[in-house]
Amino acid sequence: MFHLKHLYNFIVVAETEHVGRAAERLHLTQPPLSRQLALLEDELGVPLFVRHPKGVSLTLAGQQFYDDAKRILNHVEQARNNARQVAAGKEGKLSIGFMMHAAYNIVPSMAKAFMSSNPKVSLRLQEVIPSELVTKIQQGQLDGAITLKTPLPNGANSLHLCSEKLCLAIPKGHELESCASITADMLASFELITVPMEVAPELRRAIDGYCNQAGFQPRVILETQLQQTIISLVAEDLGIALVPAPVQKLMHENVVFKPITNSPLVDYAFIWRDDNLNPVLPAFLKAILRH
Repeated sequence: MFHLKHLYNFIVVAETEHVGRAAERLHLTQPPLSRQLALLEDELGVPLFVRHPKGVSLTLAGQQFYDDAKRILNHVEQARNNARQVAAGKEGKLSIGFMMHAAYNIVPSMAKAFMSSNPKVSLRLQEVIPSELVTKIQQGQLDGAITLKTPLPNGANSLHLCSEKLCLAIPKGHELESCASITADMLASFELITVPMEVAPELRRAIDGYCNQAGFQPRVILETQLQQTIISLVAEDLGIALVPAPVQKLMHENVVFKPITNSPLVDYAFIWRDDNLNPVLPAFLKAILRH
């Protein structure tokens, strides 16, 4: 069976039309190169060259084999380059999870920053509720995740991204709409719509803590997983909600967003597994640091 090196040597002979000159270019002596050509012809069962006193020329079969050999070597070179590109993190696939409200302050600009410098990488973004992001990282279903700060399992890393204030979402026409300044104690008499503790513990602790510091327990009337659903419920005048400030970008026509005094901060982080060997992941981390 002939090797890629034999194909390359054959191409050099075909292009120089002289075994001696080809041998010099290949840093070989002429006899072993001639034997390679003879073995190649025996393997194929057809003559590839016409020998004459001034050198060699391709037969019709030789010309076809030359064309095919060139294509094969080009494909091999492309495969080599592809492998190097992937190993360098310049090509490949990356799957990143994120929680919904990160779609309004982090994900779009970060994705743009990464893709502008890594245009050949296939980036898959998947919206996931916060409580499931860590699980999907552990199970290898995601390469990384953008989420609220959370306790990390063994073997996981975290990179702080930013901090955001909470704001108040109220239905249009609500009595608090005309207030220039809203303090925590002003919320004590209203029913809240919020996320369950098990879904987004960092966010829920921030909400409960804000109310507790004002001396009351929040009166939670509804709990639901998604911020979009919370805003829709507020729009129906079923309660008010403390939500991360980026959620304001939802801009529901029946919901008004108001700043609150001494708002707590919620921290966003990017998490990934130490043993993730995806070569694209380091490039994404570099994009995060630049961003």
